[in-house]
Amino acid sequence: MSLVEQIAQADERGLAASGLACLDRCLPLLGADDELLRPLWASLADGSDWSVGLERARGSVGAEEGADDEAALLVRRMLDAAPAARTADAVRPWADACSVASLRIHRLLDPAADGTPAAEALDSGRAGDTADLPPLVAAELRRQRAVLDLLAEHGSHGLRRALDVSVEGRRVLRAVVSRRARSEAESGA
Repeated sequence: MSLVEQIAQADERGLAASGLACLDRCLPLLGADDELLRPLWASLADGSDWSVGLERARGSVGAEEGADDEAALLVRRMLDAAPAARTADAVRPWADACSVASLRIHRLLDPAADGTPAAEALDSGRAGDTADLPPLVAAELRRQRAVLDLLAEHGSHGLRRALDVSVEGRRVLRAVVSRRARSEAESGA
C-alpha cells in the first residue's frame, strides 16, 4: 500500500500522529525545543483536546524564525496549519500536507538530490515508486509509512514507537543541518 493510500485509510489518531510526527522531525529547522510538541503527543495518547498545547507551541516559535529559509518556512506552515479540532476530516488534509512538506524539506536538505523535478519525484515516492528518491527523502518516506503502520496495527499503543521513529528522524535531520552549516562556514572562511 502506498503512503497516499495509507493516509486515505488512516483514522483520526493515525492522521494526527502522522502530521505531528512530520512536524516533530522537522523542528530543528526552527531552532525549537525538542520537547515543544510533547503535550500534543500526550493528548493523542489520552484522547484529550490538543488545542491548548497547539497554541502554546505556536506561541513558542517566533514568526521570524527562519523567515528567509524555504525549509524553515515549510516547517512553520505545518505548525500554523495544524487544526485545533482533531477530527478525521480536519486532520486528513493537514497530515497529507505535512507529508508533502516534510518530504520537500528533506529533498531541499539532501546533498544527493539530483536534477529530477522535486514534485514529480515526491509524488512518485508517495505513490510507491521510490527508485528516484535521494537517500534522505527515501528514509523520511519510510518513517512516514512506519508511523502510519504503527498506529494502524497498535492504535494508541503504537504512539510510543511512533514518537521514537520521530525522534530518530529529528536526530538525522539535525545532523544534516549541522553538517551543512559546517560546510557553508568552511567554504565562506
